[in-house]
Amino acid sequence: MNRYPIWKYLIVLASLIFGLLYTVPNIFGQTPAVQISSANVARKVEDTMLARVEQILQQNDIPFTNTQFQTNGSVGTIRVRVDSPNTQLQAKTALEKALNTNPAEPDYVVALNLLSATPEWLSKLGAHPMFLGLDLRGGVHFLLQVDMQGALETRYESLTNELRTLFRDQRIALESIQRSGTTITSTFASEAELNKARDQLRLNVPELTSTVANIEGKFILNSTINPTEITRVQDTALQQNIITLHNRINELGVAEPVIQQQGTDRIVVQLPGVQDVAKAKDILGRTATLQLRLVDDSPSALTALAAGTVPFGLELFKDTEGQSLLLRRQVLLTGENLENAQSGRNQQTQQPTVNLTLDSKGARIFRDVTRDNIDKRMAIVLFENGKGQVVTAPVIRSEIPNGQVEISGSMSPTQAADVALLLRAGSLAAPMSIIEERTIGPSLGEENIKKGFQSTLYGFIMIAIFMVIYYHLFGVFSTIGLAFNVLLLLAILSLLQATLTLPGIAAIALTLGMAIDANVLINERIREELREGATPQQAINIGFDKAWGTILDSNITSLIVGLALLAFSGPGPIRGFAVVHCLGILTSMFSAVVGVRAIVNLWYGGKKKLKSISIGTVWKPGTDK
Repeated sequence: MNRYPIWKYLIVLASLIFGLLYTVPNIFGQTPAVQISSANVARKVEDTMLARVEQILQQNDIPFTNTQFQTNGSVGTIRVRVDSPNTQLQAKTALEKALNTNPAEPDYVVALNLLSATPEWLSKLGAHPMFLGLDLRGGVHFLLQVDMQGALETRYESLTNELRTLFRDQRIALESIQRSGTTITSTFASEAELNKARDQLRLNVPELTSTVANIEGKFILNSTINPTEITRVQDTALQQNIITLHNRINELGVAEPVIQQQGTDRIVVQLPGVQDVAKAKDILGRTATLQLRLVDDSPSALTALAAGTVPFGLELFKDTEGQSLLLRRQVLLTGENLENAQSGRNQQTQQPTVNLTLDSKGARIFRDVTRDNIDKRMAIVLFENGKGQVVTAPVIRSEIPNGQVEISGSMSPTQAADVALLLRAGSLAAPMSIIEERTIGPSLGEENIKKGFQSTLYGFIMIAIFMVIYYHLFGVFSTIGLAFNVLLLLAILSLLQATLTLPGIAAIALTLGMAIDANVLINERIREELREGATPQQAINIGFDKAWGTILDSNITSLIVGLALLAFSGPGPIRGFAVVHCLGILTSMFSAVVGVRAIVNLWYGGKKKLKSISIGTVWKPGTDK
């Protein structure tokens, strides 16, 4: 009557092993480390650098546990484990001095980090510790202000170039076009040309609102961006900056950064575990912008370059090999027009390529530029901290009409992947500035962990004492089930690599109370059957079966609330609470109904002539309580 089939016991056993394996990594803690990543597109971190890093440490008599090279996509990082924070600081100073010979223009980012101390055999099984939030691990909090005016100015520059190209294609006689603030002023020689231009704007550039003016016999069309387009530009700039920040912050090795929008023009960045605040600010500050410009390879330009002078209308830039190039000042396209960048191979030559996808307006501009500048070079320039560097400068072989751009040349597959990553992740739609900065020290995080752990532990102990006193042996079974529930919950959170915060610890404590409620329902149902005269075996069987419906109903209602929190809350503490709450409900139902019953069946199920069970005092009707 009260025996599980073998497969159910195997499920419980497998769940127990799973819980142990994936919960254990959380007890090993973390070790201090130093992380080295690239700070310059011309300096790539490769595994060959490991020997150099080890040599630097040995020359400075700095002990280290091990070094390892890791890649995230095509971005490589080196991590050096050490035994203490003091050694960590010494290693950072020595590596920075040796690797960055010019501190004003560093080639590498040398940052402090904390790495998991989980044994390698557990890591190979995919067992990793949970990430800890800012309030538990310590770290830095930034509030960034996005310069929306800068985003609009970039859009106005793009539209000015677009109008110039549109009027030329439609053979509209244009005397001049220039931007002044938030107005694009187009001057025409006749009213007929002005009317033609206004019709073309209505048809092809609906985001502009235009007014007509006649000054000293000149026919002028003043165009401004309409409010709907302004909102779109600002929203796009904000979202693009958030994506860029995600890619750039990867260089710091932050396990679970929090990057989210706040209001209409601000971004919150939380970096748990980051100890080097100055380096974090440097990474945030050097987010890049992207520009496409034409290279001037004319004899006069090359002569001036050889003489060390820069002619009017040109600018001097260097490429990744350190060679100088003269680029025209006119910006043809910006990162705003780039939808995607992927590495690939040319189907005919099998050479590595970088494949760009432009938006509709960028495709139209690129078509005209490539048509008019065949056999000339076009430079892709990445700006970081106000300094521009030419990532690549391919030759235009033919007109490219569809916005699908293929860049090829003397590139290896790895170099092509690097260029694609830079173009995809390096484009920043608008400048940003840090307007708020907070640092939470590791000691405060440790105190939060200690208090949260102690509160949960004391709650568990008090519940266990009550259950054992009130329900005797069944109270012991319930306590074991409660521990099984916590074990499963922590294992699932670790497997999902969830971020644990103080609200998450509060949700675990709440889960304990809800889980024991299911055991109370089961135990009281069994008592009720015993009062009505059922045998102990019948009481156990009927008690579990009858309690299941009530347990399901009560937990479903709680689960609905948790899912509502998940659906309508953004990233942050509320969402963290909701995730732990929902998972805790599922594990509590499994542990109470399946886990505890497996223990009861093992203990009592094989006893054929069972006369009584240890479930506390069973008050029968008509007796004094």
